[in-house]
Amino acid sequence: MQTFVLAGGCFWCLDAAYRALDGVESVVSGYTGGTVAQPSYELVCTGATGHAEAVKVTFDETKIPAEVILDAFFTMHDPRQLNHQGADQGTQYRSAMFYADDAQRALFETARERATQLWDAPLGTEEGTVVTTIEPLAEFYDAEDYHQDFFAKNPTQGYCLAVAVPKVNKVRASFSQYIR
Repeated sequence: MQTFVLAGGCFWCLDAAYRALDGVESVVSGYTGGTVAQPSYELVCTGATGHAEAVKVTFDETKIPAEVILDAFFTMHDPRQLNHQGADQGTQYRSAMFYADDAQRALFETARERATQLWDAPLGTEEGTVVTTIEPLAEFYDAEDYHQDFFAKNPTQGYCLAVAVPKVNKVRASFSQYIR
């Protein structure tokens, strides 16, 4: 088993998309990359803690390769958007990968390079620059219980329908051989 901690906008979307993949054993929504111990959702939402909404994805590499987990990450959000995803604004919604060791850092760097080709900008512009940061993993704090598996518990909630469903569908289409 391997675990990656990834941030790409609202954690509800990443959680929902990863849960659709066979070989993903668990997904935990939480907060990392900040300066406040035991932050609450309300505090993280202010942007004052430095935390990102993130998911801790544990997967079985005999069922799904690490590269697929990382390529799915770059498929389910737009890594060219600095400190936001769509209408979700602030550093808590940044695109970031949090490495636990040098091996993960190398995997993340390679995946980010692949993503630059996927999200390439038109010639002569900076619009397509992948801004995903690669940061050392700090303390990861589990989000409140109501955030865990939010999409499955609230499938008709407006945000889920408008934002999460298209991301889940994009991952399902792009990685159909790995869908549960």
